[in-house]
Amino acid sequence: MEVYLDNSATTQCTKSVVEVMSKIMLEEYGNPSSLHCKGMNAEKQIKEAKRIIASNLKVKEKEILFTSGGTESDNLALIGAAHAANRRGKHIITTEVEHPAVLEALEFLKTEGFEISYLPVDRFGVVSLQTLQENLRPDTILVSVMHTNNEIGSIQPVAQMGIWLKEKRPEILFHVDAVQGYGKATIHPYKQGIDLMSVSGHKIHGPKGVGFLYCNERVRLLPIMFGGGQQKGIRPGTENVPGIAGLGKAVEEIYKTLEEDLKRMYQLREKFIDELCKIDGITVNGYPDERNAPHIISLSVAEIRSEVLLHALESEGIYISSGSACASNHTTTSSTLKAIGMQKELLDKTVRFSLSSKTTEEEMRYTIAKLYDMIPMLRKFTRR
Repeated sequence: MEVYLDNSATTQCTKSVVEVMSKIMLEEYGNPSSLHCKGMNAEKQIKEAKRIIASNLKVKEKEILFTSGGTESDNLALIGAAHAANRRGKHIITTEVEHPAVLEALEFLKTEGFEISYLPVDRFGVVSLQTLQENLRPDTILVSVMHTNNEIGSIQPVAQMGIWLKEKRPEILFHVDAVQGYGKATIHPYKQGIDLMSVSGHKIHGPKGVGFLYCNERVRLLPIMFGGGQQKGIRPGTENVPGIAGLGKAVEEIYKTLEEDLKRMYQLREKFIDELCKIDGITVNGYPDERNAPHIISLSVAEIRSEVLLHALESEGIYISSGSACASNHTTTSSTLKAIGMQKELLDKTVRFSLSSKTTEEEMRYTIAKLYDMIPMLRKFTRR
């Protein structure tokens, strides 16, 4: 049996997404900037995807910019907004548990004289509105807080923060990295005070290499890439029409059954945690209940290194992660696990199981059974 539980790293494209993309690559393959009918048909595909996404977010179609994915969206939002607003100030606020796409972009801005404040989180990985308020300064121009943590699934109070900022400090831009939250929650930027929001297609059963940045029309962005005049020159380059159409289809599908999918994933998550916590030496990171994301389960397993458990499960056809896929090839310790105050001896013994709307109860039961057999055995070898 094959069980894929690494959906926070990437998801499988649905058949309908693949069909849409295949049709465009084989039939509607024109350049959307071309003036002939092939080009116009390709442009219609982009407009339709933009309509689907804007309708889902309840925003304007012109506020959607297509990118190559979450990393580019984060970089464009942070660097583009900071460069545009640097005359007002050079202070930016983020958290200690952000994705490297945010943290590295901000490290770049530090080399240009910007000052970054990193907000601490509690043991569940959540930052408070009060902490944000205490760190605001007259020269603060931008706040960036992720919606859902990619390692432990903590959901940040982004709506509370965004609404407060719009009421008290409307000049400050609010960016949300929603790569793990979009498709797992209802997000309405106007209502929640979000000015900029990053999304990636391959986290929601869409294709890799495509995503979007929501950018409120009042926000001024400077481009970080230069070339043609596509997308008002803010994100130039010939658009990835098959990817964009596939992304639109994925958005349409995932939000059609969102409520029932969330309910089922939360049930699977709860049962999985309840069963695994019967084993000694298992620690759940983040909230064990619905205050956490429905699709992410982070567990620390005492005495067993994460890579050992990962490969042991792989031998049984079960695929999980030892952390963020974007950082898995690096030897540095997770900043998220450090930020929540994890014991040093557990830092390299933490694994992530991540579900999707396609995950079944049978797959979860199979995984539990294998872990029940595997953990005591691996601990015996470790103790030798």
